[in-house]
Amino acid sequence: MEDNTAISFANVGAAYDGGREVLTDVSFNISNGAFYFLSGASGAGKTTLLRLIYQLHKPSRGQIKLFGKITNDMTRDQIAELRHKMAIVFQEYSLLNHLTVFDNVALPLRVRGVNDAKIKKLVMKVLDWVGLGKYADANPLSLSGGQQQRVSVARAIIVQPAILLADEPTGNLDDENASRLMELFIQMNKIFGTTIILATHSQKIMDTYKFPILHVENHRVGFLGSAKTANVPDMKKVWKGPKPQNYFAELSKQFDDIGNTSE
Repeated sequence: MEDNTAISFANVGAAYDGGREVLTDVSFNISNGAFYFLSGASGAGKTTLLRLIYQLHKPSRGQIKLFGKITNDMTRDQIAELRHKMAIVFQEYSLLNHLTVFDNVALPLRVRGVNDAKIKKLVMKVLDWVGLGKYADANPLSLSGGQQQRVSVARAIIVQPAILLADEPTGNLDDENASRLMELFIQMNKIFGTTIILATHSQKIMDTYKFPILHVENHRVGFLGSAKTANVPDMKKVWKGPKPQNYFAELSKQFDDIGNTSE
């Protein structure tokens, strides 16, 4: 039987510098194509959980499996290969300030050897969608915090990851742009089957979109709601800006070509 599990934790503990565990006895399975919010108070361990999944932090005990593979004893090269299937958006943006906005978003494609013609087409499409097409040649430091966050999201989604981890991606955005990003994430999830874990403090977003919730409290992780009962809202009623484009449907064939660098 084929394993449909994207992320699996078994009795995982996480600590920093040998101190008290930030997360204790964390066990859960997340199926391919699921969409979960990640909630919890500041300092509860949400970012640590995302870092564990992305392999930026090793567990102090327990076992983590990604795409059916145990990660605990993976080499640096094996982890790097695994990360090619994932993307992460941090609160602090993590943009390279010596590069333009365009080059920041293009970087993951260049690492994968995509040719320049495809890079230009995809990067400009993504920047246009997040409302930053006219800032392609700008330095990230010249942008507002909300604009920088949208650049970091564009860079993360450009490679169509199998798993997308997002740490408060709408925290610095107004309602219109928060809705625009949420629509983009939902399209990724529905059209490409991207597994998404999105950390948020916004009760409004969780109440609006009603995806099941991973909740971190008292060093432990539990579920609120069921993936089977998740209610995806009608985007025509939620979206308050211009008529949204079906971005990923439009680019699906182009994304299929990303892995083909021989053209």
